[in-house]
Amino acid sequence: MKRLLVIAPYNYLPAYSGGQKTIAQFLQHLSQEISVTVVSTRTNELDLSQGYTLHRWLPDSFWRYLDVRLYFKLGKLIADQHFDAVLWIHPYYYWLNRLLQNKFNLFTIVHSHNLEFQRFRSVGKWWWPILRLYEGACLKKADRNYFISADDRTEGIKEWGLDPNKCDVLPIGIAQQQPPTDRAICRQIIQERHHLATDTHILLFNGLLNYGPNQQALEDILQHINPLLLQNPSLHYRLIVCGKNLPASYHNLDAYRSKNILYAGFVEDIETYFKGADVFLNPVRSGGGVKSKMVEAIGLGTTVVSTQTGAIGIETKACGEKLRIAPDQDWEQFANWIVAEVQQHSSTPETYYQTYYWGNIIQQFSRQLADQTTR
Repeated sequence: MKRLLVIAPYNYLPAYSGGQKTIAQFLQHLSQEISVTVVSTRTNELDLSQGYTLHRWLPDSFWRYLDVRLYFKLGKLIADQHFDAVLWIHPYYYWLNRLLQNKFNLFTIVHSHNLEFQRFRSVGKWWWPILRLYEGACLKKADRNYFISADDRTEGIKEWGLDPNKCDVLPIGIAQQQPPTDRAICRQIIQERHHLATDTHILLFNGLLNYGPNQQALEDILQHINPLLLQNPSLHYRLIVCGKNLPASYHNLDAYRSKNILYAGFVEDIETYFKGADVFLNPVRSGGGVKSKMVEAIGLGTTVVSTQTGAIGIETKACGEKLRIAPDQDWEQFANWIVAEVQQHSSTPETYYQTYYWGNIIQQFSRQLADQTTR
């Protein structure tokens, strides 16, 4: 069995956000195929790690990226455990990566969940050109680069002149192998929990609500999309907003209760909401990367209406009729798609599960790792 060291430089247990869920599920499924050791931050809950060894060595502050002591701790771990490869999630430890790569001649993989410089450029950070240079240097020196989507792979190759033969796709996955059978039950749970009539169409928006792109998306729902939906008197709906850290200035969206919007806060059983909703809204216009909540929603049988930017990186052909895309800021088309789709009851196509099921993704990655590290 191959032995892989993974550096995951942020808290992901418990998994609240889409990015955290992606890391947690990836490591859980990967550990069923190969031996995995993870080094991550101190606030991860050890009891939640499943099937792999977790070392909580990294501080939770920004200074973890500059902690030179890690060179000695990781060096000893690598020398003791004889790993076949090390996988770095994100490019931020490039300096440490290079030092260890030079000393141990260890096969090095970088898994990019976004093109990071593009993400920070989209949210207005002035230092994105510096990150672009640093990120490019990291990816050029890696033995293998994995991107979250084919679009990111193509863009990365073009942006930094990467060797296409060293670049591949390792997408966000889902735990489901087929459409869920309990959508009607989940719908009933939501209706009872929020006192909704049985003929109410359920719309859903979910995300970490103090994250800039998600907060902008919420603003677009409140100011543009929902007013258009209210103009349709035959549409009987409630738009449920779920997520942590809604800024206090929104006052729990109390002013919008009379406008068919409910704020449910953070919900432990978010899968119930995904399965019980008629349509999931993804009006994201910035931030970059594949939106894991959209991938999850379609896997759980819910139709997604998205902006063009929000749908970047998704395999649209695999989605069939479960994904509807409107041009960015064309809120009239966005609202029209919602109205059209609340009446549809199409199933997620089989090709979607073939593409996004974690089991298939991990098996392919494991085969590639075995091939790459035995050459």
